[in-house]
Amino acid sequence: MKYSLAFSAIAASAFAATIPADAHHHIQRRAADPQPVCSFENHTFKEDSSAWDSISPATSKRDLKVKTWNPPSNIAAALDSVWDHEMKTYSNPLGFKNYGYDQVLAAKGKINYCVRWEGNAKVTEAQRTKVEVAIRRAFNKWMAVLAGFEGWPYATVDVNVVGWAVNDASILQGDVSKIDVYTDKDDGGVPQCAESCGRFFNQDGNYAGCAKGAARHYDQSIWLTPGLGGGAGGDWGQRVAQEYFMENLDLENLHIVLHELGHTFALDDFYDWTPAGVTNFVMNAGSATEITEFDAWMARDWWRHLKTQRGW
Repeated sequence: MKYSLAFSAIAASAFAATIPADAHHHIQRRAADPQPVCSFENHTFKEDSSAWDSISPATSKRDLKVKTWNPPSNIAAALDSVWDHEMKTYSNPLGFKNYGYDQVLAAKGKINYCVRWEGNAKVTEAQRTKVEVAIRRAFNKWMAVLAGFEGWPYATVDVNVVGWAVNDASILQGDVSKIDVYTDKDDGGVPQCAESCGRFFNQDGNYAGCAKGAARHYDQSIWLTPGLGGGAGGDWGQRVAQEYFMENLDLENLHIVLHELGHTFALDDFYDWTPAGVTNFVMNAGSATEITEFDAWMARDWWRHLKTQRGW
């Protein structure tokens, strides 16, 4: 049976031991509610189990030919409301310098991933290839809506999985000569690629301590947890259910991953409010299966402000 796309609400405390203590201190979580997981408890569905199975199609057309700030009039006010809300509720929103935009520019259009594989299920070489293709596809969905807007320089980004973190090297079947295999653990005993090679842990870009070499550093992690009942996303990467990800590798839009990637690019959650006149968009968990026009313009809003503020 296919793994259900249904999500349930999660308490932040469930992850206290496995997410670095300061992992969300610097990312786009509301200062008043800095939970390190995407909670699905405050949506309009009657029960959490129906959240992702009851998704409505995206309602807005994605006509993104406009390459300067001139959003459609029917969403302009909502975009202003979202920006104002983010500026009021984020901690140092324009001062933080490790958003996805920062990472793509610093890496000159090349993003490296580490796969954090929890549990002891075996992974074939063919599956690993599909994992890389899936995360590359998802990441570039966000690039596509930014391409050419206000000077954003990349229509696509070269996304590659350079490492896998596992409990035991024997989990990875087949040829592993093209990936770095890690058996490091975080403080909670969860596999992770070496901190010395991770951008989250070395935001100055100095990978002198990375035994694999700077070229093999990783910018993001895709963290796959068996039975996970929620998700997380930020400057460090994305975390989703292992079953969901692996059983839907060929989907054009892994919408839960797209949602978590939205956090990497500074976008907020919408559990306690929604902007007037807009209801169906991927960052409003459970309401859209793909990046909508509204999601695209929210990301564009971040880029135009960061570009001005940073002098890019």
